[in-house]
Amino acid sequence: MITHIVCFKLIDRSPESVQKARELLMGMEGKIPQLRHLEVGADVLHTERSYDLALITKFDSLEDLQTYQVHPVHVEVANYLAKVREAAVAVDFES
Repeated sequence: MITHIVCFKLIDRSPESVQKARELLMGMEGKIPQLRHLEVGADVLHTERSYDLALITKFDSLEDLQTYQVHPVHVEVANYLAKVREAAVAVDFES
């Protein structure tokens, strides 16, 4: 199994902006066949080093992760986040 984790720091860190991005990420659930698990968490500490959102997804294989990356639903979400994020970091690992 491949776990794909992305943390996002938004330009507008207001609760409304974070909630909108969270809902958009959660909206991928059930729309991408290769996506086996989807979890999105919003930061509760709000420190200077905090990121606003964490996306945790799981896939059966690296090929499924790559298929997810180019799926139209993911591309639409990624395009939105590219406009509203200050920074993003990712980790992908096999378990």
